[in-house]
Amino acid sequence: MMLKPVHKLALATAITLAIIAVLLYAAVAILQSAAEAGNDGTTAPLVMVGLAAGALIFAVLRPLVDLLVRAPMQLAEETRILLGDSSRRVKRVGSSELCALADAINELASRRQAFEQDVKAEISRSQENLEADRNRLAVLMAELQQSVIVCNLDGRILLYNQRARTVLSAGAGGEMVGLGRSLYAVFERSLIAHALEQMARRLEKGVPPAAELVTATQAGRLLRVHLAPVTGHEADSDKVKMTGFVLLLDDITASFETEGRRDVLIQSLTEGSRGPLGNIRAAAEMLSSYPDMNADERSRFLKVIRTEVEGLSGRVEQSAREYARELTVRWPLEEMRGADLVAVAIPRVSERCGLPVKAEEIDEGVWMRVDSYSFLQVLCYLTSRLRDEYEISEVRLALSAENDHACLDLIWMGASMSTETVMNWEMDPMRSAGEESPLSVREVMDRCNGEIWFQRKRASHRAAFRFLLPLAQAPQHLGSNPTGARGSRPEFYDFDLFSWSERSHALDDHLLSELAYTVFDTETTGLEPSKGDEIIQIGATRIVNRRLLTHEVFDQLIDPRRHLPEASVKIHGITPEMLVGQPAIDTVLPAFRNFCADTVLVAHNAAFDMRFLQLKEASTGIAFDLPVLDTLLLSAVLHPNQESHRLEAIAERLGVIIVGRHTALGDAYVTGEVFLKMVPMLAEMGVRTLGEARAAAEKTYYARVSY
Repeated sequence: MMLKPVHKLALATAITLAIIAVLLYAAVAILQSAAEAGNDGTTAPLVMVGLAAGALIFAVLRPLVDLLVRAPMQLAEETRILLGDSSRRVKRVGSSELCALADAINELASRRQAFEQDVKAEISRSQENLEADRNRLAVLMAELQQSVIVCNLDGRILLYNQRARTVLSAGAGGEMVGLGRSLYAVFERSLIAHALEQMARRLEKGVPPAAELVTATQAGRLLRVHLAPVTGHEADSDKVKMTGFVLLLDDITASFETEGRRDVLIQSLTEGSRGPLGNIRAAAEMLSSYPDMNADERSRFLKVIRTEVEGLSGRVEQSAREYARELTVRWPLEEMRGADLVAVAIPRVSERCGLPVKAEEIDEGVWMRVDSYSFLQVLCYLTSRLRDEYEISEVRLALSAENDHACLDLIWMGASMSTETVMNWEMDPMRSAGEESPLSVREVMDRCNGEIWFQRKRASHRAAFRFLLPLAQAPQHLGSNPTGARGSRPEFYDFDLFSWSERSHALDDHLLSELAYTVFDTETTGLEPSKGDEIIQIGATRIVNRRLLTHEVFDQLIDPRRHLPEASVKIHGITPEMLVGQPAIDTVLPAFRNFCADTVLVAHNAAFDMRFLQLKEASTGIAFDLPVLDTLLLSAVLHPNQESHRLEAIAERLGVIIVGRHTALGDAYVTGEVFLKMVPMLAEMGVRTLGEARAAAEKTYYARVSY
């Protein structure tokens, strides 16, 4: 049964009076004993009584302080967490009254959560069409073969697709392109500024404002760039102004090289023909000018003409062959996985030819360059002829790789054929299932830069057409996440950044909510950077416009060039075998510094990670002189009365799910989500700018820790 407050007060008063009475009784007893003994030695006993009284009072007050001071402060901190996350609940600690208060707070949080869920449901229903449009845009941008980038007037990237990232990052790493990054890390600023001036003048005159230019990237790619403005109306005015610009990129490197070779071919043909034509002309004039020339001289001039004509004819034929080779190379071929081509071919050939088609020994890792539509016509055509002329009842497809070629085999059992028959099939126009193609098998293979031959295995009674096609490299997914990227599609668009622009004042005056961040973590050989421990992994992700971009990441293992202790392997799971062949730190740090450009660094226990980076400054010349925020220190600012500020404890308090703990990229993800939870909580405390956050962090106890 819970006592009423007045009863508790009476009980506390009675206990206090009893303690005082006991102390007074002890003091009086000591004095009386001393008086009866006739001596004045009462000082020591009285001191002992005083010390005992002090110890008793401390023992009584300590739980009272925890109950009346610490427990309410913890409850207040947990209640502030509820302001940002109504799904959280405060703990029932302290007296029964505090527990009752905690229950009331939890009930209020439950009602608020229910209200928020209702509001979210309404908002979700009202935004379904908008979200569908955004998803369609995301799919379009991801799959579009045209390279597209959208920037604001400051040159900050607001939107891009994977094609643009691949083109602009070719040979330079994926760190050059990303939301919020500067376009001028890739293109020369003055070149874009000139194009923008042209578009602005055309926009004022009311003429089509688009502009075009040709430029080279840092990786040596030659690009044709088409720029178009993003426009809007000025406030309280119908005047159109430019708020940003769109870039459409065409990689013309290959076509430029091809046209260059074609020009060289034409020039060589022209220059090489000039001399022989002059000799032929001179010989012909001599023959026509002297009709009575003797037979020996006439024969000599005719021989000159014949020799020059033969040389000229050979040169023309050689040029024709080279030009034909250039045309073949220029035919647009797809780069695709061979297993995907087989998967499409099986139902297509079976349906058109009425034969069962099976797959055997398919190498899933083979990628090839092929005109898939024409090649499928070849498979249908050959299968139809096998069925009609040799009564084949089944065919099989096999795929493998050999040297620089992908080998695709069309296999059947039984009947064989002559070399003459194979050649006739190759040269005839293809007809199958009522469809006719003007191309022959040979022309399709030439178009694909491939070969075909017939082979027979007498022992197994099997025969096959073997197609040799050029191998292609499997596409490298930039910024891939080996621990599992979260989210089904990369976040390549963020139109809210249109309103973002460069500030003229110092970075410390920027609001935390406006800045871009690089959240990073390191795994190391040990805990003592000053004694030779080295970094073995760096993982980082970015925060732009208050969103964690889980597909714009930096994740790299590093060869430490030293022994990896077993104790550290047990923590992070990185074994010495995993580090064999990985780049050294002096190769990785420049790329990581580029990834961090124009951002604020965020880490948990940042002093530890930064110490490793600072120790490498002298040997690499790479300085990480960017502002740094530490979630450990910020946690101490927000919740000074909590016992633990470890990353796991902070994540639990703020409701962040931990995935991939003790992997560099996994810890960076968790740290990023924790930091995003902290920003609005800091704002409620009056800590809104970068400078205010750093100043508050420096005042905490943990800021004194050094490595």
